[in-house]
Amino acid sequence: MRGFRSGSSDSAGTVITSSSKATTMGKPRHRQQLVLTLLFGLWFPCCLTQTTPPSRTNLGPTPSSSPQTERLKVRLAGYPRKHNEGRIELFYKGEWGTICDDDFSTANANVLCRQMGFVSATGWTHSAKYGKGQGKIWLDNVLCNGGEKSIEFCKSRGWGNSDCTHDEDAGVVCKDERIPGFVDSNVIDTQVDESKVEEVRLRPVVVTAKKKLPITEGVVEVKHKDGWAQICDLGWTIKNTRVVCGMLGFPHERKVNKNFYKLKKQAAEKVSSPKAGGRLYLERQKNFFLIHSVGCTGTEVHLAACPMEFSKPNATWPCTGGMPAVVNCMPGPLFTQNSSLKKKIKVSSNVRLKGGARMGEGRVEVLKDSEWGTVCDDRWNLQSASVVCRELGFGSAKEALTGARMGQGMGPIHMNEVKCLGNEKSVWSCPFKNITAEDCKHVEDAAVRCNTPYMGLENSIRITGGRTRHEGRVEVLSSDSNGTETWGLICGENWTTKEAMVACRQLGLGYANQGLQETWYWDSSNVTEMVMSGVKCTGNEMALSQCQHHKTVNCQRAAAKFAAGVICSETASDLVLNASLVQQTVYIEDRPLHMLYCAAEENCLSKSAAKANWPYGHRRLLRFSSEIHNIGRADFKPKAGRHSWVWHACHGHYHSMDIFTHYDLLNANGTKVAEGHKASFCLEDTDCQEGVSKRYECANFGDQGITVGCWDLYRHDIDCQWIDITDVKPGNYILQVVINPNNEVAESDFTNNAMKCNCKYDGHRIWLHNCHIGKKHKTQNYQLSKFTEKPLLGGGGGGGG
Repeated sequence: MRGFRSGSSDSAGTVITSSSKATTMGKPRHRQQLVLTLLFGLWFPCCLTQTTPPSRTNLGPTPSSSPQTERLKVRLAGYPRKHNEGRIELFYKGEWGTICDDDFSTANANVLCRQMGFVSATGWTHSAKYGKGQGKIWLDNVLCNGGEKSIEFCKSRGWGNSDCTHDEDAGVVCKDERIPGFVDSNVIDTQVDESKVEEVRLRPVVVTAKKKLPITEGVVEVKHKDGWAQICDLGWTIKNTRVVCGMLGFPHERKVNKNFYKLKKQAAEKVSSPKAGGRLYLERQKNFFLIHSVGCTGTEVHLAACPMEFSKPNATWPCTGGMPAVVNCMPGPLFTQNSSLKKKIKVSSNVRLKGGARMGEGRVEVLKDSEWGTVCDDRWNLQSASVVCRELGFGSAKEALTGARMGQGMGPIHMNEVKCLGNEKSVWSCPFKNITAEDCKHVEDAAVRCNTPYMGLENSIRITGGRTRHEGRVEVLSSDSNGTETWGLICGENWTTKEAMVACRQLGLGYANQGLQETWYWDSSNVTEMVMSGVKCTGNEMALSQCQHHKTVNCQRAAAKFAAGVICSETASDLVLNASLVQQTVYIEDRPLHMLYCAAEENCLSKSAAKANWPYGHRRLLRFSSEIHNIGRADFKPKAGRHSWVWHACHGHYHSMDIFTHYDLLNANGTKVAEGHKASFCLEDTDCQEGVSKRYECANFGDQGITVGCWDLYRHDIDCQWIDITDVKPGNYILQVVINPNNEVAESDFTNNAMKCNCKYDGHRIWLHNCHIGKKHKTQNYQLSKFTEKPLLGGGGGGGG
């Protein structure tokens, strides 16, 4: 079993187990209260029901019929603590509150830890070990069996019914291992107190700036009650500006021309016209200064974390001699409209984010010695995460995620215990430790969610007709010759998963589970006109408007039932090939033709095999093993349902995908000299990492797929697990393997689907070296034979069937 690493077990302080709970956690006053109340009830039975606290026998489950539309949010809070421990806080009826430690147990802790995505609890704490919380004490006398899916389904006094104080706030210590494939984070790691300053915005002062997004310059305003308030600029520093810009999604700050604002302010005060000052608007609005002093160091991730003084309610003018604070921010390259500015901003080439559904989030990967690796989550915090975010062109970090919550990486783990101050230019400039294999596993890969600028992209697209808000027919906003804006449909022709990925990203709905070319089965709206066709995306765009498309609509099937549609999902699979295994298992086999009848039937041989003198002779095969891992956050399942799988009698198995993998042998200029393609006839869980159970087995017409944390192994000795190189001359080549080559099934990352090796063939033996995951090589088709009456025969592929 995987346990805590050295140094982790004692960080929680005093941990109370269930065996010591009876002696340590006993609360005599509760027993006294209960005895007195019962005695009192004998004399006054009519009052008993009003005064008796609930006992173990009358405790009921926490009411789940409350007006909650979303799942209960749970977070770890307090200080000092690690990422997998802390004071338990629940978000209920719009307010964060705590749990009292009365009757708390390991079973309670297990439910809470699993609810946050950890596999289990290792202990729990009492008496506000991680500091006293604020607000309501939502639950008391909680009694879970341990199998509940949420703490709200456990027995308790009921919401808000407690006789405790915050000195009795309960905490948990969770096992530092995430549940494989856990849908999303239910842990909020933000360490700042945002109770006073929650929301910050920039109010543009120049009219022309109001129409441009993102807004990069303006008056700083903070949310106050039902309106917005200003901050006095007396003593305002560039460090304060840096924090505000980071919150709004900008990596850098710029100096503001204060004279411009002072002159305009004076001009506005002299004239009564609301248009005073030329291009200015809202200058004559009476300013309400909520804050008159801010002292950020520049490394904070939120303005609320900075020392500040609030204006006194009776102050007549708390900003004498000053004006509202104004900031000017510099956007990252992805959000820069001025092309000349892009050259001035550099984005790191040795740090990247992978596995995130939205812009600015993902697993942190760093490049070292020409090899990408991950970062261990020990000591991973918002300051280190913010350095990563800023060097990639985003703002400060919104969340520092631990426990591989953006999926597990593969390969080396390059960094451990990263300790950034927050002002470094790169995470490589921060102190960190090199690690050994015993220190960290990929279940501890660090990730980030960065603040990104508001671009308003979701305002020009919507989906309608679906059963949920995550699916429907895509409608986009378009303008006619008169400038009138209307909604219209997208032609479904050639609409693929890549285009759907962009649409889902633009809507803020995560990944595309499917891109649909027909939507006749969804309810139609009054929008029937096609306004866009020929959409072709790379898959990385932020909006469909950034993709290629026809200048004028050209759609063969223009009826609404053939409009493009999407099914979006918060999670997706991610397949990666084990490159080192390919290099270790490669060899050449001369296989007799009489043993290749089934392979020929399933198009596993090259074209010249059709002219061979069957059953005499042989074919030369390049053989190797393929181990395909699912490191994403959702199971990989064939796009087609089992009703459309094709039975192949010769090998006795079903094909669930037409093409699952391409095998290509290329020369130096990318021309194919031999090829294969593997049909996914037996997609299943061959093996899984510790703690993960197999779900898919294709025997007996079983369900096909690859579970998160599992892999499908196609052994080198399985039929069709090869490339037919009979016609290949000796020389130097590139072996390329591409999984899910047509992007038929949604993945969080298509860029890691290709593996390439340098290959040397002397006519008798073959060597592979430098096998690595990389971008797909652009290939050119090359006819291997003068016979062209049939298509090239490729590999049908083998799997454990």
